[in-house]
Amino acid sequence: MRDQEPDHPVGSERRLSTREAAELLGVKPETVYAYVSRGQLGSRRTPGGRGSTFDPVEVRALARRNRRDGAAAASGHELAVRTRLTLIESDRFYYRGVDAVELAARHTYEEVAEWLWTGRLRPGITFSAPESSVAVARRAVDSLPEHAGPTDRLRVAAIAAAVADPLRFDLSEEAVLGTARVLIPTLVAALPPVLRDGTDGDPIARRLWTRLSGRPADEPTLRALDTALSLLVDHDLAASTLAVRVAASARAHAYAAVSAGLGVIEGPLHGAAGGLAHRMLLEVLDVGSAAPVVAEELRAGRRIPGLGHRLYPGEDPRARALFALLEEIPRAAPALAAARDIQATAARHAPLHANVDLALAVLTASSGMPPTAAETIFAVARTAGWIAHALEEYGERPLRMRPSGLYSGPRPPRPLPE
Repeated sequence: MRDQEPDHPVGSERRLSTREAAELLGVKPETVYAYVSRGQLGSRRTPGGRGSTFDPVEVRALARRNRRDGAAAASGHELAVRTRLTLIESDRFYYRGVDAVELAARHTYEEVAEWLWTGRLRPGITFSAPESSVAVARRAVDSLPEHAGPTDRLRVAAIAAAVADPLRFDLSEEAVLGTARVLIPTLVAALPPVLRDGTDGDPIARRLWTRLSGRPADEPTLRALDTALSLLVDHDLAASTLAVRVAASARAHAYAAVSAGLGVIEGPLHGAAGGLAHRMLLEVLDVGSAAPVVAEELRAGRRIPGLGHRLYPGEDPRARALFALLEEIPRAAPALAAARDIQATAARHAPLHANVDLALAVLTASSGMPPTAAETIFAVARTAGWIAHALEEYGERPLRMRPSGLYSGPRPPRPLPE
């Protein structure tokens, strides 16, 4: 049945019928109702009729979005998401238009996080967490088995902190920023300390050091750790960041969005890559040469961890910045030499530059940290970026991160299985 034309106030634009909306969108009428069911389009029942009507402005806006998404797909991008946070081009990357390497060289991790969240610098800012939030998170983490990994602990700490926060469902910008400034120090404080516990007023880098190394912290190494955190805050739409934006699109609260990111980060192709590079580095130091270690990796059909990055045809600027700081630390010299040996040996097979995972491995291996330390550093650092992306997504239309499936199974009808 054709939808009836509704009455409309004088001077306002007439609402569209289902058929007219479908024509404007270039889809079938049933697809229009699919848009409605997914929350992408609003509808209104025709007074006294069975049809629906649609706001022409909203329909035209959806048509424009569909054209943009189609253009992105045609250009080879499976998914394109507008963001004002991080730009990567010409082997450099920028936070809100500012060179990220230069920003990390001059500002602390907390200051860089604030810049990414708000576009404003807050010199000297530190993050602190209420003891009640820390106590709940620590109890939850302490109940885990000894073999639990760092991401397991961080994920449990995030969930525990969420349960302790009755205001977690407030998605206003100020509320989410308040959550971020509490959640990051809570995650660090919930990890088992190796050294004397850091104080709540310490920078995040110093507090994190006490969770990762049994050695006393020196200023050059702390500076390298703080810079690593700043350089890892955000990096375009990585897999974990996409998971965070999907959760935020469904209006999950900030703790849940961060938990979604932590659930993805454990993969060997993402947050765990630094641990693989750390183990390889230790093996090279033990053997005394990179050649047999690299040969074994290639013989097994594995890629060499810590080398190459699909977003940087040349050198990873994060690795370059970290290596420069590590060269000032005498204790890091053997690990640096091993990293250079790995790169030079692998270059005979494929001319790949070192990426941030190899630089992070030099930092963790030379600081007496376990191989899992790189994953912990990555996760804590990236939590700030995930919050920034969640904030952006909360300002977008709900449930927009809902792609349509392309069914490729057998066509119905089929008989019921026996």
